[in-house]
Amino acid sequence: MEHRDLHDCSAGKGASLHELRNKLMHILVTGAAGLIGGEVCARLVDAGHRVTAMVRSNPDVLSNDGKTARVDRIVTGDLAYEGMRLGADDSAHLASGVDLVIHCAALTRFDLEKADYRATNVEGTRRALELARRNGAGFMHVSTAYVCGGRTGPVLEDDALPTGGFTNGYEASKAEAEGLVRASGVPFVIARPSIVVGDSRTGAIRQFDTIYAAFKLIAEGRVRHMPVAAGATLDFVPLDHVAAGIVALAEGHETAAGGTYHLVSGGPVPVEVFAQAIGSFEAFSAPVLVEAEGFDPATLPAMERRLYKRVAGLYANYFQRDPRFDDRNLCEFTGLQAAPMDLAMLRRLIQYCVDVGFLKG
Repeated sequence: MEHRDLHDCSAGKGASLHELRNKLMHILVTGAAGLIGGEVCARLVDAGHRVTAMVRSNPDVLSNDGKTARVDRIVTGDLAYEGMRLGADDSAHLASGVDLVIHCAALTRFDLEKADYRATNVEGTRRALELARRNGAGFMHVSTAYVCGGRTGPVLEDDALPTGGFTNGYEASKAEAEGLVRASGVPFVIARPSIVVGDSRTGAIRQFDTIYAAFKLIAEGRVRHMPVAAGATLDFVPLDHVAAGIVALAEGHETAAGGTYHLVSGGPVPVEVFAQAIGSFEAFSAPVLVEAEGFDPATLPAMERRLYKRVAGLYANYFQRDPRFDDRNLCEFTGLQAAPMDLAMLRRLIQYCVDVGFLKG
């Protein structure tokens, strides 16, 4: 399997992080009930930081292993609304000296209306920035590597954001939100995960959302055909690498300020290897990879056509491009780099889904 060139992460700014980590902070994490937010909260608490977790409706702030993160306080609010629907006590708490806001909250589905993305992903970011500004706090924006839109080829962390060419409303809204962050005047760090999957060692993942929904339909044979482009790859990044990167950047945020950092795989997976991994399990059959040009979902059997339109088709563009995300900034600052995503790791991810009953093996 072809992988991107690996950098030497043993030197550089990462060597100074030990000193930066001696400074304990009061950190607000938005979207704390989510997959990334919960794991980040747990790691920050374990590192000794005081963490306030903002949730919208789900009060459970959990690490990836399902354990409750021992945060200092949980506040309920909704960034999609002016005032964030915070109670008086929570508003006072958030004005009591936050050092850093880690903004994880976002709508990540691909089937929503533009107004929904704008309310939460764009205007919600504006409100989170204002909260940081009032506290004189730093701001870490958790974006997505796919703000590059439909690009194929090298994508550098410092590349200018595109103004178009996005494949869905989620990508477009995250790019617009990044623009707000850069223009805000608030000291910022931008962290960009790619397609987040389970733990690199065990395959474990607490929430089966986003691309896992499409993966389930494909693995269980309910969607048998996927339109692909020649040379297309999928950039799957393990959750443990993403969370470790966010925590390292948070602890060094004053030095990292103004930078953009890719939290991506050590090497993307060709779509053919993804299909091979599924087919390597006796209970599953590899999907039929169809040339995207000329593919017509209307020709699919009725049930497959409905499932493709409702779920799998929302992710089809990710099977039709080959972005090569460079993570040199992250590597040089933190010393972190994900292991290459290969057939063995894909099998661990799938096996976990079988073991917990998400997939019918």
